[in-house]
Amino acid sequence: MVPRLTTALNGPLLELERKFIDATPEIERWLRNKWQEHTPPFYGSVDLRNAGFKLTQVDMNLFPGGFNNLNPDFMPLCVQAAMTAIDKICPMAKSLLLVPENHTRNHFYLQNVARLVTILRMTGLNVRVGSLLPDIDKPTPIELPNGTSLLLEPLVRTHYRLGLDNFDPCAVLLNNDLSAGVPDILQNLNEQFILPPLHAGWAVRRKSNHFVAFDEVAEEFARLIGIDPWRINPYFGVCSGVDFHDRQGDDCLSATVDAVLAKIREKYREYGIEETPFVVVKADAGTYGMGVMTVKDASEIVGLNRRQRNKMSVIKEGMNVTQVIIQEGVHTRERVGDGVAEPVVYMIDRYVVGGFYRVHAERGNDENLNAPGMHFEPLSFETSCCLPDCCQTPDAPPNRFYAYGVIARLALLAASLELERTEPKED
Repeated sequence: MVPRLTTALNGPLLELERKFIDATPEIERWLRNKWQEHTPPFYGSVDLRNAGFKLTQVDMNLFPGGFNNLNPDFMPLCVQAAMTAIDKICPMAKSLLLVPENHTRNHFYLQNVARLVTILRMTGLNVRVGSLLPDIDKPTPIELPNGTSLLLEPLVRTHYRLGLDNFDPCAVLLNNDLSAGVPDILQNLNEQFILPPLHAGWAVRRKSNHFVAFDEVAEEFARLIGIDPWRINPYFGVCSGVDFHDRQGDDCLSATVDAVLAKIREKYREYGIEETPFVVVKADAGTYGMGVMTVKDASEIVGLNRRQRNKMSVIKEGMNVTQVIIQEGVHTRERVGDGVAEPVVYMIDRYVVGGFYRVHAERGNDENLNAPGMHFEPLSFETSCCLPDCCQTPDAPPNRFYAYGVIARLALLAASLELERTEPKED
């Protein structure tokens, strides 16, 4: 199933998808060469937006938490990709410790952890789950609504290693984005592989660094297939020294919103697009859709009321927002049932392993869909994002999903550049 596109502007998108299909050999060769030069993150998920005239990523998550939403038919893809990632990093590995978020009451998230455990165990690894929560002081089984169960165990730290009681793993896989910082128990683990690396967590990582890298990737890719890079890449700007409560940084915010909107309007005139331009102001670190707002005019920044400022000032784990990214807003023209939808693509190593649609029936096509009231359509991606079919139309499911997979892999490549450039220097 491909969600219907509620737009008369699907002509340009069909032309863009046709470019992808026609250039498939060049695209795949180019990506293979890039992965000879750069190491992909262990896994990741990418939020995409399809505007009918533009198809791009809007966010890249290096600690994906929705493996339970993938089509179960793609489990073999997940297992094979995970085997490749493990062979590349630690070919002698036989045991792995998975460290999740502290969401013990969020059974949807825990079903994601259980699915990850299943994938990793099917690679032949001995996998156990260690919790950062201090109240997990003994093995604690949790029964999940889908009939599965998960055993959380207390972490045990030795001098340079992390494990569990009678369990000394070869590697540690984080499914925790470290929004509140890197806990002491995870630091200086010099004898084990930590996946992803600690500087991939939001304690260090910044979205603006990712999109700087994505600018470079999109420019090179656009030259490869002969398109305007704007059609796959959102404009953005950054403001630091922001304090929404004390109205610090409002001048920078207003000026940057104006500048990004002006660039979008110019592109809309160039392509004859009659939509209303907008930007998304969001915390430069963090996830879960917190610290996000849609803005169509700089005056909206100055006019924020107390409730709006409170909402923008804090993200996950109660961390204060001091730096924001002002990103070009991309309309979504896809719908599933009665809801506005956006695709989310999942990858392990350099391989696309599936995806789903995030759907929100109460949000507009220019709003953040990662908000309370959203739901997921796990079976929407009925074909792989890796298998284009040149005999079908550009928007047939294999080809629409292939275009999604290409953009997602460009985001993954940008993430690998980002991690290389922000890796802490050894003393």
